[in-house]
Amino acid sequence: MSLQQDIIKINGTKIFINPFLYSKNFDYKTRQWLREFGQIDKLKIDRNRRKFYPKLDFGSLSLEEKLVKDYTIELFLKTVDLVRMSHPNLNYQELLEVEKQLIKHKKAQFEKRSRKYLVKKERILLKEKRKLEREDFLLNWKKWLYLKESKKLLFTIFVIIVLSALVGWYAGISRNSCNPYFESFKIN
Repeated sequence: MSLQQDIIKINGTKIFINPFLYSKNFDYKTRQWLREFGQIDKLKIDRNRRKFYPKLDFGSLSLEEKLVKDYTIELFLKTVDLVRMSHPNLNYQELLEVEKQLIKHKKAQFEKRSRKYLVKKERILLKEKRKLEREDFLLNWKKWLYLKESKKLLFTIFVIIVLSALVGWYAGISRNSCNPYFESFKIN
């Protein structure tokens, strides 16, 4: 994507419609606010659905697609806020023009970013879930091994294995008369 699509001119003022081009002027908290989703109130996102997706029926979308669209709307709202903060002299009509250009040039890119974020979030949650399951599994085994009855059982199994090994050795090797290594050869 070229930089031309990231910049629009309104009354001779260059305005970035890519919110990440403003990031050099931000502190860490503002960058986090821009990157992380869930920072804008759900009611505000719901009110702006028709503005950014006028022909879309949100009732027929799957949960995942609703989340992608909501994250995209959140990015639109954050970008408009950044433009408003960076260019306080813009009037209402000029802000509407910025929103139109933003929708025209950035909708696909913002949706792609939202999908990536959603996949990353799901991957992190799955990783955390697996980690908790592993820790729970190990904790249950540790608890079981520290029980007095478990120790008695394990000791009994160990004794049975040792005794069976000794009996097998005694019966198999010590009295092995068929072993050719122990037979003496008579040469006539």
